[in-house]
Amino acid sequence: MSFEIINPESLGAPRGYSNGVLTEAGGRLLFIAGQIAWDENQKIASTDLVEQFDRALANVIAVVTEAGGKPDRLARFVFYVTDKNEYRARMKEIGERYRARMDKHFPAMTLVEVTSLLEANAKIEIEGIAVL
Repeated sequence: MSFEIINPESLGAPRGYSNGVLTEAGGRLLFIAGQIAWDENQKIASTDLVEQFDRALANVIAVVTEAGGKPDRLARFVFYVTDKNEYRARMKEIGERYRARMDKHFPAMTLVEVTSLLEANAKIEIEGIAVL
């Protein structure tokens, strides 16, 4: 099963995401709950946003892997951040961590700034949808 990336010229060239991802019917959908940067003991790994991003993304990938997939089967991400300005300021570092785990696979993505997350020390939460 393959993905067809949909990026209309009228929207300009996206950087680090795709505007749409089209896949064939018949795949199994895996809906991944929001993952934060906690470890196996459910402790937040770090107070640093980049470290939290890296761990939360690793946790999303762990769910995909456990279901029998690979990171390139992720079709959509939603990133919830508590400070969009901090995220923007650290985008280069976040991009490096992203590419280390996802290579150049860029699903449809949305970033939403929220007042807070359920876990007090969490700065980012990532949810996703994969097609297996």
